[in-house]
Amino acid sequence: MNRRNLLRGSVAAAAGSLLVPGAAAAYVPGGRPILTHGVQSGEPRATSALVWTRADRPSRLLVEYSHRPDFRGARHVRGPVLTPGTDFTGKVALRDLDPGTQVFYRVRAESLDRHGVASDWLTGRLTTASTGRHRGVRFVWTGDVNGQGWGINPDLGGMRIFDAMGRVDPDFYLCSGDTVYSDGPITAAVTLPDGRVYRNLTDPAKDKVAETLAEYRGQFAYNLLDENLKAFAARVPQINQWDDHEVRNNWYPGQILADDRYTEKNVDVLASRARQAFFEYVPIASGEVYRKFSFGPLLDVFVLDMRTYKDPNSSNVYADPHLGMLGARQRRWLIDGLTHSKATWKVIANDLPLGLVVPDGASAQEGVAQGDGGAPLGRELEFAEVLRTVHRRGVDGIVFLTADVHYTAAHHYDPARAAIGDFSPFWEFVSGPANAGAFGPNALDATFGPEAVFVHAPPAANTSPLDPAYQHFGEVDIDGHSGDLTVRLRDATGAVLFTRTLTR
Repeated sequence: MNRRNLLRGSVAAAAGSLLVPGAAAAYVPGGRPILTHGVQSGEPRATSALVWTRADRPSRLLVEYSHRPDFRGARHVRGPVLTPGTDFTGKVALRDLDPGTQVFYRVRAESLDRHGVASDWLTGRLTTASTGRHRGVRFVWTGDVNGQGWGINPDLGGMRIFDAMGRVDPDFYLCSGDTVYSDGPITAAVTLPDGRVYRNLTDPAKDKVAETLAEYRGQFAYNLLDENLKAFAARVPQINQWDDHEVRNNWYPGQILADDRYTEKNVDVLASRARQAFFEYVPIASGEVYRKFSFGPLLDVFVLDMRTYKDPNSSNVYADPHLGMLGARQRRWLIDGLTHSKATWKVIANDLPLGLVVPDGASAQEGVAQGDGGAPLGRELEFAEVLRTVHRRGVDGIVFLTADVHYTAAHHYDPARAAIGDFSPFWEFVSGPANAGAFGPNALDATFGPEAVFVHAPPAANTSPLDPAYQHFGEVDIDGHSGDLTVRLRDATGAVLFTRTLTR
């Protein structure tokens, strides 16, 4: 049973009704605004970052920030008016920050009709990207949050994986996509085959697949009902990308659905609404999902968008090198960025794995690989061009990080094992899920010569988060003096399952 086709859980015992996500809570006119879903930060750069929050009514977002936890000498930013047009969410850019330092911030929402009447302050902190030569970098990554009908479980203390990631004390968090499951309704509870019962916090936003803008907003708001995620988001800045489930399973531009759950069959319409909700609820700058982040001389992170420009899912054996997942502009951006990068390590955040076969039904392929193991065809042509070009230009230190397949693994790619030989050896590390059904392992395609050095997958498809050993995140720790990059693959408790140190 493939996890992508198992998007309905039969989850039993309700945990009570909650604030309806995607809509303002009822409030008394003239009263104090309330911040409803905590604070988050994102887009961490050397001298800037974004701060996010959401209020329960039209109000003005106010932010103060300082390098001191007591906010002495804090700078003040008068942010945007929070309106129904953004579901009362808003972001403020903090600028002129010092590189490689902690920044403490606090936010509140001020009434528009009663000056000085405002919400309580909510506080957070973030770390800016370092530009120093001997400052190390540590970050965590995962993906696939609240999928297959497994939601926020009060019996487990919520999504404890975010507490475990926080204990690593990362400089930032990379979410590799499937930040929400807009096509995965959540019910009150499910009885597992062994008799255990998984209970969910329920919410009207998760009663059906998302189609309207309000329903897509509700997917993000639901996740932020989890106290572990809110606490983590308040102290660790995020770098986010999207994959398919922000819209619906295995979508691609131009797709027309044959799915009775949807009244809107045009995926482009659904994707437009989902994209708006994503940019409203996630601390991400407006513009493209693909973008680059620099962390001094040690690390550049290239965040890919393998969804917006994707060709239709097919058998994936075409010979046209102009098709693929990235599109010509993003492909050129990636090649040029890798070519000009001076960083010791170039991390490529790919929301779909490179060498794993990810089917979409009986004959179509969702991912890059198609499983024939021969010379590149279909979407493999696009990545063969990237790998070949940067190899000929002398680029090394490339590491791929991904999620998507709901287990954790370490893959080493070597031209000596490949159907082609014109690229430099590299690693791809897979991690996830984060509070979703665990699956795998998937078959490896031999085209780029991968070897599965480590695999940790569940014994049965759609293993629930009641078994934390099969919920995963990864840690990357780059030493500031040696420049060595250490990857640790961990489970939801924080236990280390696999470690690999890469040297240059």
